[in-house]
Amino acid sequence: MREGIKFIVDIVNELHDILIILINDIFGLQMTDKDMHFWVMGIIGIVTYAFVLGISKWLAKFRFGIQLIAFFYTLTFMFVLVFAIEIQQAITNRGNMDFWDAVIGLWGYIVLFLVYAGIVGIIILGRVILKNMNKGKKTNKTTRF
Repeated sequence: MREGIKFIVDIVNELHDILIILINDIFGLQMTDKDMHFWVMGIIGIVTYAFVLGISKWLAKFRFGIQLIAFFYTLTFMFVLVFAIEIQQAITNRGNMDFWDAVIGLWGYIVLFLVYAGIVGIIILGRVILKNMNKGKKTNKTTRF
């Protein structure tokens, strides 16, 4: 996992240097590093927001849309959390920084979510069955005069 993070860091550093050359040397804007971070992260954030908003509006149209949005939001949070913990372990030398630890942690969330979804599904199915049974009882009753 260390190698993967170092690889990603190298890519980000190269992109950073390319952006500095593009913005300052080619376009002549003379931005400071903070200026560049303001604009680049702002653009990345607003594009991501627009994408997430579009996906959220689409998902909200489904019967369990809000649950799907909550699942994906939590999954995103869990990705950040498990990798932050692994990076923290590398920095503090407490535990081993291992990609598969992060993967297993995410699987823990997914499996427990599936158990939750299964329980909810059984409850919904039970309610539907009881509702249909009650409808059948009401239509089969004979009326008394």
